[in-house]
Amino acid sequence: MKENSVYDCNILKLNKIHNRAGNITILEGMSNLPFDIKRLYYLYDIPAGENRGGHAHKELRQLIIAASGSFDILLDDGINKKIVALNRPDYGLLVVPGIWRELMEFSSGAICLVLASHLYDENDYIRTYEDFKAYKNGAF
Repeated sequence: MKENSVYDCNILKLNKIHNRAGNITILEGMSNLPFDIKRLYYLYDIPAGENRGGHAHKELRQLIIAASGSFDILLDDGINKKIVALNRPDYGLLVVPGIWRELMEFSSGAICLVLASHLYDENDYIRTYEDFKAYKNGAF
């Protein structure tokens, strides 16, 4: 998976079912997502100016959704970088393995929902950018 690039990370339009009483989006692993969901978590109450993330994964795939509010995600494959803005609950960013990610510019009240392909495993994390560069170069 070391060869993945930021261009393999895509925005997915999620199915939104309209109802006059409010909309609903249903996510089902391997049905309308490209992986089975093994873990779900969300970030909230993020103080102004704080960043989250700042790591990469060796195997984990994620779908990141702005359930409320907005935030930006910096994606970095060791060569290319791109920033993706999320601000709608019916769109999600698919992040593939081997991509450094940083979440930033959270709006007040933002909620970041993350669906993950694996259970938590500390050995899957690459926690420093130096280790990430070594991993991408095959030395990690």
